[in-house]
Amino acid sequence: MSEKMNHEEFVRKAVVSLRKEGYKGIHTVFSGFNDAFKKYFSGENPVEVTNRLAQEGKIAIRPVKGGVMLYLPEEAPAAKGSGDEALKKMGLK
Repeated sequence: MSEKMNHEEFVRKAVVSLRKEGYKGIHTVFSGFNDAFKKYFSGENPVEVTNRLAQEGKIAIRPVKGGVMLYLPEEAPAAKGSGDEALKKMGLK
């Protein structure tokens, strides 16, 4: 194996390599990402790292049942939960 990847490179490679056909993201638990991350980075916490990368805009995270989905930022679905759409439907905006 050549030089070790950094966190961002690893996550981006995982999203591209582990996603199922027709999907743009990966489920951190069901794809095996969390376990692979812990093995590659000697027990580091994937939640802390992916949250930091999301805050930096390098990946996108969307909560789902049983964990989160990871996306490349340019492929992420629009974020829900801003409340604007609900307020419009309620006639309050």
